[in-house]
Amino acid sequence: MKALLVLLVVLAGVWLWRSRASAMSQRPPSSPGQTPPPLDTVACSHCHVHIPRAEAVQGQRGSYCGLEHLHQAEP
Repeated sequence: MKALLVLLVVLAGVWLWRSRASAMSQRPPSSPGQTPPPLDTVACSHCHVHIPRAEAVQGQRGSYCGLEHLHQAEP
């Protein structure tokens, strides 16, 4: 009777291990190429804070983080 109980426990363990292994192999691998590309940034010519190039204000002497710094640096 004791041997039958041990056999059942071992068989249940093997069944759980195999079902888990097959579930892991069916999952699609995550590709590292799904991360977004880094933003192109520029430093403000007045305060040196880095901001995305698309949000920068362009002046004659460089890029600025806002109109206030543009007016302070280029009167």
